[in-house]
Amino acid sequence: MQKITQFSLFLLASILVHSVFGQETNPDPARFAQEIQAFSQWDKKNATPQKPVVFVGSSSIRFWNTGERFPDLPVINRGFGGSHISDVIAYIDETVLRYKPKVVIFYAGDNDIYDGKSNAQVLEDYTQFVDLVHASNPAAVIVFIPIKPSLARWALWPQMNAANALVHQYSKKSSLLQYVDLASIVLGTDGHPRPEFFVEDGLHLNSTGYDAWSSALKIFLETPK
Repeated sequence: MQKITQFSLFLLASILVHSVFGQETNPDPARFAQEIQAFSQWDKKNATPQKPVVFVGSSSIRFWNTGERFPDLPVINRGFGGSHISDVIAYIDETVLRYKPKVVIFYAGDNDIYDGKSNAQVLEDYTQFVDLVHASNPAAVIVFIPIKPSLARWALWPQMNAANALVHQYSKKSSLLQYVDLASIVLGTDGHPRPEFFVEDGLHLNSTGYDAWSSALKIFLETPK
């Protein structure tokens, strides 16, 4: 009960701060117009599976070779690097809704916080994404992959971890909202990001990192709900 009370106070504080300073400015989603157009062109030339598992979000999704790592699942990858949650919302029809997904795997928020958005804004944008998906497809399961700790953005990890906590608590409201903790997998026994999981930039996962993520997510996806 004490943990719930503490979290409620933290959530209230985040919302109050957000209400005082207002909504943060979103970057222009038009910067991704060519990438989104490429998705549409691909769809015109290729058949898409029925009731797919759609991966959507920023570069952690884009670089995840999901088709190879989940060969037994009807996977569609619609990640576009550098995106905020607001960008995913802007292109939600083109990247998610048109496919009528059974499951949506979502990773974004990393760039949001790096560019100065608050935890409250991350939560608000994610809830908007969820509402839009369920307005179109009420039975879709939406899986939030928490913002990962990284070598390059380690100084921001306390805020990112707090944003994850907000989304985790929100996800408990419905069985259609799932939170699969792939963030802690990235941390070593010393509590810091494992260098062997990252490419040279210290931000993006390498093959070893995606091995760990894929193994954990596969267990979740194969577990009867």
